[in-house]
Amino acid sequence: MPELPEVEALAVFLREHAVGSVVGRIDVAALSVLQTADPPITALQGRDITGASRFGKFLAIDCSGLHLITHLSRAGWLRWLDEPSQAPPKLGRGPLALRVHLFAPDATTPAFDLTEAGTKKRLAVWVVDDPQTVPGIARLGPDALALTRDEFAALLTDSTSRLKTLLTDQKVLAGIGNAYSDEILHVAQQSPFATAGKLTDDEVTALYGSMRSVLTDAVTRSVGQDAARLKGEKRSGLRVHGRTGEPCPVCGDTVREVSYTDRSFQYCPTCQTGGKVLADRRMSRLLK
Repeated sequence: MPELPEVEALAVFLREHAVGSVVGRIDVAALSVLQTADPPITALQGRDITGASRFGKFLAIDCSGLHLITHLSRAGWLRWLDEPSQAPPKLGRGPLALRVHLFAPDATTPAFDLTEAGTKKRLAVWVVDDPQTVPGIARLGPDALALTRDEFAALLTDSTSRLKTLLTDQKVLAGIGNAYSDEILHVAQQSPFATAGKLTDDEVTALYGSMRSVLTDAVTRSVGQDAARLKGEKRSGLRVHGRTGEPCPVCGDTVREVSYTDRSFQYCPTCQTGGKVLADRRMSRLLK
């Protein structure tokens, strides 16, 4: 899933490549992506692209006051095309959800695609006058990179949530998903199952510093990358997430996994849980 660093990098990429262009034809290849009907998506045609920004994990493209908002969900992505096909795509075929053709200032006609791999289609698109009218944006907590240490500490105070749950709850903290929460907890040397409200001041400081460093380092690596390379850049920078069975790069212990029905997370027992192996929910069910 694209998280704060990748969506920030996509926003920067669009500011560098799309701002100043005029929106041309819009091809909708998957009707399910459209979450709004008024104004219609065709209202974007003929408008100048004046900006691109991020709200948590939402990507917003400002088309002269009318906003194209997308949430890429787990398997969505943005692809830039210098020479797109002019033939309209077939409805419901393949990963393409939406294609936006552009008229660039240099007289070229690029486009960008919103695509989604797999069979579970969750990518969503809104066309709105105000981004805050998108329900998911309206519910967002403070951005993970906009908080001071004390503001972050206040979010944890009296919370009974596990750290993993709190870090990924977009209503509490915007922008962090499954992958970067694993990385943040690993750098902070804290258990995913630790109770947020029970951390000491030193542990809160360590977690805050870890969050800042992991996210800012990822943004630095990602910004300036071609959109097509961002996924690979994300994977290359991960130390424990998605690396079950591999040695921890810090201590050499084996990276472990806890699995749920539709997701999993990774951690290092030596670095994070005092050597304790956390119960794998999937295996526990199989052994019953």
